Amino acid sequence: MRRRAEVAVVGAGAAGLVAARELLREGHTVSVFEKSGRVGGTWAYSPRADADPLGSDPGAPGAVHSSLYASLRTNLPRELMGFSGFPLAGRAFAGDPRTFPGHREVLAYLDAFAADSGVAPHVRLRAQVLRVRPLCPGRGQGEKWAVAWRGEDGDVAEEAFDAVVVCNGHCSVPLVPKIRGINKWRGKQMHSHNYRTPEPFQDQVHVLCLLLLLQLVITPHQFQTGKLSLQSVVVVGLGASGIDIAREISHVAKEVHISARYSEGRLGKIELYHNAWMHSEIECIQDDGQVRFAEGSSVAADTILYCTGYRYHFPFLDLDGFTVDDNRVGPLYKHVFPPKHAPNLCFVGLPYKISCVCFAEHHLPGTRAGIQVGRRRPVGACRAAGGGGHDGRRGRGVPAHGGRREAEAPHPHAVASVGGVPELGGGPGRRGAPGA
Repeated sequence: MRRRAEVAVVGAGAAGLVAARELLREGHTVSVFEKSGRVGGTWAYSPRADADPLGSDPGAPGAVHSSLYASLRTNLPRELMGFSGFPLAGRAFAGDPRTFPGHREVLAYLDAFAADSGVAPHVRLRAQVLRVRPLCPGRGQGEKWAVAWRGEDGDVAEEAFDAVVVCNGHCSVPLVPKIRGINKWRGKQMHSHNYRTPEPFQDQVHVLCLLLLLQLVITPHQFQTGKLSLQSVVVVGLGASGIDIAREISHVAKEVHISARYSEGRLGKIELYHNAWMHSEIECIQDDGQVRFAEGSSVAADTILYCTGYRYHFPFLDLDGFTVDDNRVGPLYKHVFPPKHAPNLCFVGLPYKISCVCFAEHHLPGTRAGIQVGRRRPVGACRAAGGGGHDGRRGRGVPAHGGRREAEAPHPHAVASVGGVPELGGGPGRRGAPGA
């Protein structure tokens, strides 16, 4: 008979909720730690923003976790936004049956899922995990984990668990790029993490830096036109959310200037918009304070708005040899298990350029991989993927994709390997070889 394990799940967002459901189905005892006052993770919209517009200190008192803006709708149909056995399709949890649900609809769905699956009673709200460390490191299969957490009353407690599942999300800690000469900038800077509505951008010139994608995005739709200001906005990048924010701001600003890392062949006036232009990436801030682009043009602006994505952040993990390098988390086997600690420590939902809800479920270790909490781990396979599988794929001739962020890129090899699909293309040792 399989041993019943005491499992801690960090985070009650989409990944944490579905991980908890599967663990409960396996007969384990589950405690879900959620630092906020409700389930839903990043889908729990808050009109508040951080006191620091750049969100530089995610651990600051009162720091806001959610990065949603008020008008956000998913860019995935509801058929791809639900969990198995509890579909979002065919239902209207917040009275909005449209194909692409809004964030309130998704949050209502997650509330209903938590209740229907029996996970809700296992969630500890306002319980912030402060530290996760192995007890008796090196014991491998039999090691236990100490989880220190702080409750609503401010008291800190520590409990021992057989396993820990990390589901703390990856859309809450802003990634702000370095811009040459930014010290000369005298205007406002903020990250899209703190963007909620376009009204504060009236009568200003804004620079939106959109070098990376935030995957929780809205689909194209018509925004209500506001008062047209006499100022301009510079938007940097072609990420889906950034484009949405730029389009929204365009209704209250005189001009919108979009700056993108990959803008070749698309420079100049943007069709369908009377006040939007495309530029190459930002080269620097000039001595006169204007924003200069790589193609040679420059624009005066009041605000730089960075829509440049987010950093993976695990401040509570106390592990030797565990690194986050340019958003590449490792070493991990199939983007789930640190080889030294499998299967008693795992990460669910790390790849972010893919369906954030349904993929969290399919990212769970299942019987197909023969890896589940309390069962014998495939030591050889985990060790073979000691570099997260990236080096192994390079050795097998699989081309690089996405740089060091490959683990999070929507590349067929990454998606296929997580799902257990053999690699195609021939060559000795390639088909069926363990990937990341």
